[in-house]
Amino acid sequence: MTDAQQPGECYWAVIEPFWRAVSIYDGPDKFLRQLRVLPPKAGKLFAAHWCQSEVRNGGLHQFFSNCTGVLAPEALAAFQTIGLTEWAAILAEAMQFFGAPYPREQTDRQKQLSGHRGRRREEWDPFFVLDERFYSWLHAESDRWERAADRYTAEKDAAPGTSSESDAPVT
Repeated sequence: MTDAQQPGECYWAVIEPFWRAVSIYDGPDKFLRQLRVLPPKAGKLFAAHWCQSEVRNGGLHQFFSNCTGVLAPEALAAFQTIGLTEWAAILAEAMQFFGAPYPREQTDRQKQLSGHRGRRREEWDPFFVLDERFYSWLHAESDRWERAADRYTAEKDAAPGTSSESDAPVT
């Protein structure tokens, strides 16, 4: 990242050319098929960006209840690869709510989430405490997510055949 660039510009430059090439709106099969054709780094950043953006906007409950929940396994792998171990742990714990295998279908996730009722957010949102951890990590430093994503973007790609297990595509 150069001094003239704002935090986040580097990673966004990797995602932007592919932004409309992958749909989170048309179901898991289409999403996975489209994501697999992206360069690995762009795919990781795409999934991580969507997840953090949705959680920042409305919490993990919003992430899972919306279409974006389709990419939770890829976001988890991306957070691990990028080095965001706290966010990876938070997301992994939140995904356990749904059991295994993780339900990529939005309606399946919404059914499970609808079982929680209450007037206060702590009553109806099973991810309330996890959201607080997510935001605490995010706000510990200025532009923390953007700087981490930019650092990952600047890393040289591994030589062929040397990728780590966390870089393997999630199915």
